[in-house]
Amino acid sequence: MLRIAVPNKGSLSGAASAMLHEAGYRQRKESKELVVLDPDNGVEFFYLRPKDIAIYVASGKLDIGITGRDLLLDSGAGAEEILPLNFGRSTFRYATKPGTAKGPEDFTGMTIATSYEGIVAKHLAEQGIDASVVHLDGAVETAIQLGVAQIIADVVETGTSLRNAGLEVIGEPILTSEAVVIRGSGADADNPQAQQFLRRLQGVLVARSYVMMDYDCRAEHLERAVALTPGLESPTVSPLHNEGWVAVRAMVPAKEAQRIMDDLYELGARAILTTSIHACRL
Repeated sequence: MLRIAVPNKGSLSGAASAMLHEAGYRQRKESKELVVLDPDNGVEFFYLRPKDIAIYVASGKLDIGITGRDLLLDSGAGAEEILPLNFGRSTFRYATKPGTAKGPEDFTGMTIATSYEGIVAKHLAEQGIDASVVHLDGAVETAIQLGVAQIIADVVETGTSLRNAGLEVIGEPILTSEAVVIRGSGADADNPQAQQFLRRLQGVLVARSYVMMDYDCRAEHLERAVALTPGLESPTVSPLHNEGWVAVRAMVPAKEAQRIMDDLYELGARAILTTSIHACRL
């Protein structure tokens, strides 16, 4: 059995389970379930605190985990990122009261409050900045108001909670994070079960990013049409019963599909259709 850690709660939990379901894996039906066995796919899922997943995977007790890049780096555990998953995106930044500092270069002698002291301590060391770091669990916005710190470092999505606390983001982002698949640093990269798991997730990522486009066009316009829809390898082209016409099928980026349809129509293509892709292997 391939043993996989999945976030049991928080912003990554629902999206991770949805992706695994799309990849064909059984998922828990109730949040109280901590372990789910999927014998048909040879996988056992363990639902754990997101902050703990990197530690379990690094220990070798679990083969693979899904967690945030920020949580992986903050843990300092011997695990490595092997696949970004394109959800749960966030930015890790410094914030303070207006006029306190412009950036890390002004932090010398100050105290920084954060739930991610591993990331912050490493960033300060890389910048050569002598500042103190204090660990706080949960929301850190009140640390400045209560005099615990002059600066905070936290995950920023919209910045609304910071503004409501009278704080402003300063300096460049410390880290850009998203959900990632991880494995132990010394794990077997050629494990066939793990490779199959990664292929399934990659298939979901592609299926979410592309649509299948079909259209008919005049044979004399084919080269120009194919330039608009090159596909991943090359498009499928078939002759139609009406002489001088061909049918074309190709995968195109979903976010560009409407523009491509407009361009094809202007070129003379007709019967232009797009359909969703539910799964794929590249």
